[in-house]
Amino acid sequence: MLQEESDLALIIAQIVQKLKGSNLYAQLERQAWASLQRPEIKLESLKEDIKEFFKISGWEKKLQNAVYSELSVFPLPSHPAAPPEHLKEPLVYMRKAQGSWEKRILKSLNSMCTELSIPLARKRPVGEQKELLNKWNEMGTDEPDLSLFRPVYAPKDFLEVLINLRNPNYENGDSHSFRTHLGLIQVPLKVKDIPELKEFFVELGLTAGQLGIDDSTQVPPELFENEHVRIGQKVLSEQDSAAAQQYIRQGSPTALRAELWALILNISSQPEDILYYEQLKTNVIQHDLLVDSLIYKDVKLTASNDDYYFVFEDYLYQVLLCFSRDTSVLGHFAYNSASPPKSYIRGKLGLEEYAVFYPPNGVIPFHGFSMYVAPLCFLYHEPSKLYQIFREMYVRFFFRLHSISSHPSGIVSLCLLFETLLQTYLPQLFYHLREIGAQPLRISFKWMVRAFSGYLATDQLLLLWDRILGYNSLEILAA
Repeated sequence: MLQEESDLALIIAQIVQKLKGSNLYAQLERQAWASLQRPEIKLESLKEDIKEFFKISGWEKKLQNAVYSELSVFPLPSHPAAPPEHLKEPLVYMRKAQGSWEKRILKSLNSMCTELSIPLARKRPVGEQKELLNKWNEMGTDEPDLSLFRPVYAPKDFLEVLINLRNPNYENGDSHSFRTHLGLIQVPLKVKDIPELKEFFVELGLTAGQLGIDDSTQVPPELFENEHVRIGQKVLSEQDSAAAQQYIRQGSPTALRAELWALILNISSQPEDILYYEQLKTNVIQHDLLVDSLIYKDVKLTASNDDYYFVFEDYLYQVLLCFSRDTSVLGHFAYNSASPPKSYIRGKLGLEEYAVFYPPNGVIPFHGFSMYVAPLCFLYHEPSKLYQIFREMYVRFFFRLHSISSHPSGIVSLCLLFETLLQTYLPQLFYHLREIGAQPLRISFKWMVRAFSGYLATDQLLLLWDRILGYNSLEILAA
């Protein structure tokens, strides 16, 4: 009991600390000062009166949504004496494997840099800056020569690393249940079985209505769809993040989805958010990074060739180039098993005071990375809003799909969950695929790494992503 109370106190203190540095805190402070001029605010009951004012004016709801948003990404409390790296990843062998993988990625990036004699970063000449600014909204028309550039890695390279992952303290013969696991992933992690999944995804049961099924043309809309839409409109009018997250578990109506997702992710386009996006854009205009070419190459290889997404090519360049410069993304490395790569100012190799994170957001794009953004272009047409939604989706969910960790939503657990479910409940299919040399995970891995973007039709994909947001979990990708 005492431990629970101390954990809660720690979480509260950390969330308060985080919110104190936010725009919301400054706005609440301004509103509190302004409310002192109001006649209903009395000195003898100052605290209660200001609380009541916040409640009536809607600021209390905004604060609740901000706290709820922080709780959604907050790592589980660990032992007070645990070192900081335990927040990132509690298992040592996972941390080591992630560290080795990062070295491989950096080696690949540096060798490309050396082969092509291209610096990691350079300031653009004034003429080039003006040219880029003029064609900012039509970058898709530009055809730079990218033939010498190659993706730093592809999902199949990452899969090979996961296949070779082993716990050095564990012998395969130690556990009967694990000895019978015939899949490619050979690490003993706890994953949910069917009864646990049924309990976790209870709203997806056969007794509950689902958008994507019960709104088909064969089903009269008055049976489910009309009422579901009405409830969705009420949730939006209440502006309650927690209610929106619960509601979206049964799917979101197309007309409400953009607003519901923004509410769940606590994204509201304030003037300062638009200004921040413009600052990132200025950084892109002024400086050219090697990763820019990797982004161009990836978009050309993936989204530009996709029947659904090729029209959004310009949006993808804008969002991903700005994302690479966004140092606020570095904050997610506190709970990500990965660490941001470092580079050194020329001639100062190894001197920490001359080290900088490269790219500035700490994320090196891989083959297919742009497909995390592409589906969002159907929902958001204003670049700064699109950018904020993608960034929040990335730091909550997508980073887990390309880093090695023991987290239940991490790609290792998802692979193990997929193989375990298939082997347990569809054994004939599992053994048949193994017999003909087509391991199931080799087929499905690229689907999971991209969260099915590019593999499902967009309307189906957005219904799937509804559930990811609704359950605050990626486990549905494997189930």
